[in-house]
Amino acid sequence: MLEDPQPGGSREHTLIWARPERAAKGPAPSRSRAQIAAAAVELADAEGLEAVSMRRVAAVLGIGAASLYRYLESKDELYDLMIDHVEGEGGPPPPVTGDWRADLADLAHKVRGSIHRHPWMASLATGRPTFGPSSLAWNEYGLAAIDGLGLSIDEMLMANEILQAYVRGSAMSELAEQQALQRAGLSREQWMEAVGPYMMSVVQRGEHPHLARVVLDADTPHAEDRKDLVFNAGLARILDGLVPRTDPSSR
Repeated sequence: MLEDPQPGGSREHTLIWARPERAAKGPAPSRSRAQIAAAAVELADAEGLEAVSMRRVAAVLGIGAASLYRYLESKDELYDLMIDHVEGEGGPPPPVTGDWRADLADLAHKVRGSIHRHPWMASLATGRPTFGPSSLAWNEYGLAAIDGLGLSIDEMLMANEILQAYVRGSAMSELAEQQALQRAGLSREQWMEAVGPYMMSVVQRGEHPHLARVVLDADTPHAEDRKDLVFNAGLARILDGLVPRTDPSSR
């Protein structure tokens, strides 16, 4: 998709968060950043991220596309607003409890829930530094949860990035499976019935004994809450590795 052209010449770039929402001079804006973000998020939820353009969002808001550039310098700034809008859903972070595992688990489930509600977040937010107020608040929460456990600030940062990578990767895998079933027009039960005879033929050939054990003995693939079981098991192992085992509080 081609980027929307930006009216006017080039100018020194500043983060949207470093600029006041209302300029010191000129007319008051008719739309707030929150309204712009909400319109863009609604559009992305309904039609996918590729549907989000400055023109489409402006149309939803009932203003001209050129007028939207009074608020934003680029589509990237629109993405920044969208990410922070989603990360602010449910309000600001609560105080940390002192139970770092519980606090990080809550953070992990919040991120996973956001991706399931807004699938485009998985790709848009991955590897993209965000500096909006909600993003900063939740980053602070993740760091505060593991402060005082004997980690350097670099180790604290890496721990939170590892956690985020696990959560996003798991959620993307869950979404990919869901989307594949939707494309095939099958429920998970119908898909398992379809693949069952082939997998039994694999078992009978005896070429993959460990996979045969999965087919014949594993309970997890058939559990109704399979995705939650797998996610929580993986999360527990990630948390096990975030804090050195020499620290008694990590046991």
